[in-house]
Amino acid sequence: MDIESFYEQNEARRESAEFEFGSEWTDGSDNEYELSWVEATGELYLMVEPDAVVNEDIFGDFLVSDEMVSDLTVVIIGKVVSLAGLEDSIAGWEDAMLEENSLTWLYERFPQ
Repeated sequence: MDIESFYEQNEARRESAEFEFGSEWTDGSDNEYELSWVEATGELYLMVEPDAVVNEDIFGDFLVSDEMVSDLTVVIIGKVVSLAGLEDSIAGWEDAMLEENSLTWLYERFPQ
């Protein structure tokens, strides 16, 4: 689902504090993901952003296009009751995230 639909389905998500756990998670195709946790719902989710388009103007300045909200895809991968519980479950995430296909490490902790 796109990020706007994610928030529309449950307004508690929009009003809640969120905690980010890195934005360099990768899959087997080297797509990058951002991992976040919604305090009010306990949902741990991944958001994948499309590659930003970078253009150069006539003055040599680089312009990065904005992503469409509909292009920001969200996947809920688990529920964790507390921030402390989540931190215990993903201890070492900073190093694991930088490994190739790091989503494998993450999914081992939250089997579907």
